[in-house]
Amino acid sequence: MAINPGVSVAENTDWPSYGLNMSGQRHAELQQINRDNIHQLQLAWKVNTGVKATFQATPLIVNGVMFVSLPYNHVLALDAKTGKTLWQYVHARRSDWPMCCGPANRGLAVAHGKVFFGTVDARLIALDAKTGHMLWDINVAGNQVNTEQQTELNQRDPNKVRKVTGGTGVGIAMAPVVYKNKVIIGITGVGYGLHIDNPRSDAPLGAVIGVTGRYGRPGFLAAYDVQDGRQLWQFDTIPAQGWEGGFTTQTADGSHFNRDIVSEKAAMSLYPDAAGFGGGSAWSTPAIDEASDTLYFGTGNPSPQMNDVSRPGDNLYTVSLVALNTETGQYKWHYQQVPHDLWGYDLASPPVLFNYTKNGVVIPAVGQASKTGWFYIHDRHSGAFLAKSQAFVPQLNLFKQPSAEGTVVYPGILGGANWSPVSVDQQANRVFIAAMHSPIKYTVHETDVQGSNRSMRYTASEPTNDERWGLLSAIDFTTGKIAWQHKTKQPLIGGVLTTSSGLLFCGEGDGTFNAFDSQTGQVLWHYQSSYGVNAPPVSYEVDGEQYVSVVSGGNSLFGFKQGDAILTFKLPARNVK
Repeated sequence: MAINPGVSVAENTDWPSYGLNMSGQRHAELQQINRDNIHQLQLAWKVNTGVKATFQATPLIVNGVMFVSLPYNHVLALDAKTGKTLWQYVHARRSDWPMCCGPANRGLAVAHGKVFFGTVDARLIALDAKTGHMLWDINVAGNQVNTEQQTELNQRDPNKVRKVTGGTGVGIAMAPVVYKNKVIIGITGVGYGLHIDNPRSDAPLGAVIGVTGRYGRPGFLAAYDVQDGRQLWQFDTIPAQGWEGGFTTQTADGSHFNRDIVSEKAAMSLYPDAAGFGGGSAWSTPAIDEASDTLYFGTGNPSPQMNDVSRPGDNLYTVSLVALNTETGQYKWHYQQVPHDLWGYDLASPPVLFNYTKNGVVIPAVGQASKTGWFYIHDRHSGAFLAKSQAFVPQLNLFKQPSAEGTVVYPGILGGANWSPVSVDQQANRVFIAAMHSPIKYTVHETDVQGSNRSMRYTASEPTNDERWGLLSAIDFTTGKIAWQHKTKQPLIGGVLTTSSGLLFCGEGDGTFNAFDSQTGQVLWHYQSSYGVNAPPVSYEVDGEQYVSVVSGGNSLFGFKQGDAILTFKLPARNVK
């Protein structure tokens, strides 16, 4: 519902779910804070949590209470008006369970008097929303099967002396969504790869290495009963049969892939069990069409990452937008953006639902901002490809294969649009995307294994020394054209918020938190935090006052200063009517 400037039609306006609503539009119908008074926006309260680490969470606000998931899966409940702590949950993480991708958690779900969240050690937990007391705790992933690759490289190998700072471990990064008494969530980290450090502290993650072999496991998305955590259904992102697909070399959106289909088909008999190690993490919180009980989510890369020797075929349903029945988990359709992925083009940014007009016909649509640099639009019911936008980041050698001498590609494994959620203003027919330009070099290595007569092939992706930057884009989704762009010094990661008063909020890695005119892209206001602002902002209303809140804790993978702040802003009291 829209409200007039300075007038609240309800006492409170919540932000109750990760994407605000089931469609995931992240567009707040609030107008008290607007273009005319944004320059007066000031810090209402600030909370330092005491946990300084990569902070990616979306705060949820329900009935005047803010719920925030901290790094390492601690949870805070705060008075949304004052920031006063109401309760805190401290998570006891399993010490024997390797983390996939650092300590960050992207958010919670709050419903039925409970707070739900997934953990870095692959558990789904329910807390009492009033007290923070644990109600139930289940192991989602079963036994850990992603054991680390311990191959000793030859002394001559350039990666021999580099430090491994991370690898593959099964966990949960996404915020769950609750729909019709079901908590829906998926696992991550199943696409096997080793993470190598970067000696530059201000650089993103160094090399990611994909090693030939039987490493990894299939991913899944599953639904659990809100009362007791009992699993109701599970959809495996890798089909046990037919994962090779049709050996696709061209997709409906016009992308072409130069694959050696003859060699891939010959390798099928050598790797008959490849699907059992297939990858396909579930990274993004689903969007849900409540009219048809259909959910949409994106899947991750195949396993092993970038190295395709042991996984011939299309590697379904990796790097795909997938539609399921919410009540049964039954497959409806999928669209694979990148068959047989060699670049790490996970569908990381959450899907979003909106109405799309084509040839005068209004079509219920689902869109997704990709790592490849396009915003894809599909018919929500059939999955048919409808359109894709102009590229919102520079593109070079897209879908060109890795090579021994190194192939520079952009966007690469970082994107494009990474996990940052978009915002859609349906009335303006615009989608707003936070993305980045970060060139990546993909190199194929053939190396002897220390103390062995055998050799090993692996592929590494690593950032180049080229300049990197961020791009905030407004795209008219009826035409696919870019309405405006704003370039930032650092890659943009974290997500955006828009409001019906014509404002857009987005943070940067240097701690800048900006408000823009969503129509023109003009910067109207900014606040300087001590830590990177690399999480999605939210807006809500309590007792007739509108607030804007965002967490500020940086991001270690991008070299952005880590911290522990929750920042909440509002207008001075005299300007609130």
